[in-house]
Amino acid sequence: MDHGGHGTTMDLPPFTLSRALEFSPDAFFLVGCLLALALYGWGVVRLRARGDDWSPGRTISFVLGVLTVALMMCTALNDYGMVMFSVHMVQHMVISMVSPILLLLGAPVTLALRALPVAGRGRKGPRELLLAVLHSRFMRFVSHPAFTIPLFIASLYGLYFTSLFQFLMESKPGHIAMMVHFLSVGLIFFWPIMGVDPGPHRPGYLMRMLELFAGMPFHAFFGIALMMASEPMVGAYDNPPASLGIDPLSDQNAAGGIAWAFSEIPSVLVLIALVYQWYRSDQRQAKRLDRAADRDGDKELAAYNAYLASLQTRGQ
Repeated sequence: MDHGGHGTTMDLPPFTLSRALEFSPDAFFLVGCLLALALYGWGVVRLRARGDDWSPGRTISFVLGVLTVALMMCTALNDYGMVMFSVHMVQHMVISMVSPILLLLGAPVTLALRALPVAGRGRKGPRELLLAVLHSRFMRFVSHPAFTIPLFIASLYGLYFTSLFQFLMESKPGHIAMMVHFLSVGLIFFWPIMGVDPGPHRPGYLMRMLELFAGMPFHAFFGIALMMASEPMVGAYDNPPASLGIDPLSDQNAAGGIAWAFSEIPSVLVLIALVYQWYRSDQRQAKRLDRAADRDGDKELAAYNAYLASLQTRGQ
């Protein structure tokens, strides 16, 4: 028997981690992941071929980000996620909060801008089109906190507590669209906060932290609502296959606990990354000031000392 026309067998055996990690690829995400790795690898190879450096840490981060997407969508986790709310919530949280952070730390936009060739005068190539998109009004709008934070929140409440979720789960294209949406929302939300790649909005580090914590409590509230519910709240999971041997309410409570936990884990990861970036920024600023002082004999300090001396003379 199939579940919602997905071709996913409803009579899955009881969930175990070994069963869930078996290879069961979704063609759309498998091709997408391979293409992402190939394009990123091409960019790194192109830079290295002309003698430019590219951080291995960024490469590792991006590869891990792609692999987390593949893990969620190209294993039996995706099959179990169709019939178990708790497994689906793991998919949602990883793809919307863990994968985007790792992908953004890989700085794919920066890599593309450095690796793509500059088009000739009066012509527009891929690099010029990418720059046009980055500076477009649309990008300024979708990357503004007034848009990203409500979208981040609405992706939870507006999806699971309406009939939209049931509609999307009834077809394979709908399910793929939902997962692509989760990934896109995560990328849009964390992009200005991480501040690794260039973009229209680059707030200071303190403002980035405020943006981060503005959205996370709503994840916790959502998880608590699922944990405290006395009846199933999402129709797509209120009648799990008997072969799984699970209670839908208990499974929903587990899903709520997962959503609640994931409101904390990515926050800590991003906060660590921001503090590290802030520290590196201060270090670079200090080095620039030291180099400037070496070039001009520290004229700024001399001027300040002269100003203090003039104040002392006036006081006499």
